[in-house]
Amino acid sequence: MNQLLQKEYYKALLQRDSQYEGIFFVGVKTTGIFCRPICPARKPKFENCEFFLDAKAALYASYRPCKKCNPLFPPNSESDLVQKLVRAVEENPEKRWKTVDFAKFSIHEKTARRQFQKRFGMTFIEYARARGMGIAMKQIRSNTSIIDTQLSTGFESSSGFRDAFSHIMEKPPSSAIDAKILKATWIDTELGPMLALADEDFLYLLEFVDCRGLEKEIENLRLKLKAAIIPGSTPPLVSIEKEIKEYFQNGSYQFTTPIKYFGSPFQQTVWKQLQKIPPGTTISYAQLAAFIGKRTACRAVANANGKNQFAIMIPCHRVINTSGQIGGYGGGIPRKKWLIEHEAKK
Repeated sequence: MNQLLQKEYYKALLQRDSQYEGIFFVGVKTTGIFCRPICPARKPKFENCEFFLDAKAALYASYRPCKKCNPLFPPNSESDLVQKLVRAVEENPEKRWKTVDFAKFSIHEKTARRQFQKRFGMTFIEYARARGMGIAMKQIRSNTSIIDTQLSTGFESSSGFRDAFSHIMEKPPSSAIDAKILKATWIDTELGPMLALADEDFLYLLEFVDCRGLEKEIENLRLKLKAAIIPGSTPPLVSIEKEIKEYFQNGSYQFTTPIKYFGSPFQQTVWKQLQKIPPGTTISYAQLAAFIGKRTACRAVANANGKNQFAIMIPCHRVINTSGQIGGYGGGIPRKKWLIEHEAKK
């Protein structure tokens, strides 16, 4: 590994840059441990660092895995505690959780709050309520009366139910019959977690959680669809999680999960052309423009690439600059390089 690349990785280590997750691991000569780029431990001096492209190489070099950042497991993967509580919510999504309930699981309420905040961007109580309100929405849309829905979700007060429902769903129960629900889930990958949004029939979004502009993209989607977004699972989410894992583990490029495009006819033409680029190859923005019969529309093509809602599935990472430089990517340049190299190996 050349000195320039080592300095790039060291800078990413100092900044705890999540875009380099899965790109490299660092062995610390003075401690004998190896870490991922976002490790919260005190940073070593450059001369005490040894960089590796995968965890296996670090292990072969006699480094042991760091206990703080767990480099042998996917970044931000769910802890046993989170998995246990998610299962408990799924078994009884209407349950209203109280402090005493955590003792039954030998879990401290503050620990649950902290771990769910880190994983989902919301506390455990907020997560459980969101799932409960998703069930309430489904019941109301199936013509269950509002009072019966209120009671089934554990609310004794109609005003309390209405306020909680309106806060989470951004609409009162009485107007929920025709409302749209999108479920959200995280998918752990070697390059960091991805966020997927879907209804019962289609996938609407797949992107790395630290992608720039993701919050705005989600909000635009929510407003466009007039939808509430809650944690949960749907058939498209189950499908895409399986396909993404196959992509990273076995190099499979078979994506059959149904997706719903949102874009102009020109943008959709670009996205469909992107899907025709063979895995393991790259083309330039100019070539992409020529393929769709718009040779002078390189800038518009690049803009359409940036509007892509489905990372990896619609492979905008396979488009590079005419000069051969890697070009931009919403998930970060290090990830784009890794994806191109990953596909070239298969």
